[in-house]
Amino acid sequence: MNKRAILTWPVLALLLASCVTINIYFPAAAAEEAARTIVRDVLGKGDKKEAAPAEKPQSQLAPEWPARLAMGLLDALVPPAQAAAQPDIDISSPAIRRLRQGMAQRQRQLAPFYQAGAIGFDRNGLVAIRDLKLVSLRERTRLKKLVAADNRDRNALYREIARANGHPEWEPQIRAIFARVWVEEARPGWWFQDSQGNWRRR
Repeated sequence: MNKRAILTWPVLALLLASCVTINIYFPAAAAEEAARTIVRDVLGKGDKKEAAPAEKPQSQLAPEWPARLAMGLLDALVPPAQAAAQPDIDISSPAIRRLRQGMAQRQRQLAPFYQAGAIGFDRNGLVAIRDLKLVSLRERTRLKKLVAADNRDRNALYREIARANGHPEWEPQIRAIFARVWVEEARPGWWFQDSQGNWRRR
């Protein structure tokens, strides 16, 4: 057995160990995809799919037999670990569907206030009243009730997504991702808070 083959086995063992233990980490990419689906649905933007990136050309150099052997073993042993390491985020529970529907219906009432600059997205993934003076006296009480109801649903949504996926401890990460995605998907002219709490306009 040559030196390259000898070196392959420790590397293979390390890769297998990392694949088995990586499943404890928060699946940020899957959570962002789920957040973007929900946010676009609530904002009435539809689910616009990103164009798939072009595949990178494969190397023209075929691996030597030790590397081929290692790759074959990984192909045989790793798929279950990969499935655990890169889980989908389930957003199909009845509670999540109900919250999405309520938020989408309320969005039609909130949209004029976003556009006027009276409200915006805060840095915690909620809706905040930015300037009540931009709202008529007659509409202020209604707006406050709408914002309070929407924030109840938002808090419940983040909590329910974490719970439905078996990891209540993920709620802070899910909230942080939603906070960013709400801003990224906001319509031009809408307001949001930056990480320092300062109001900015899209």
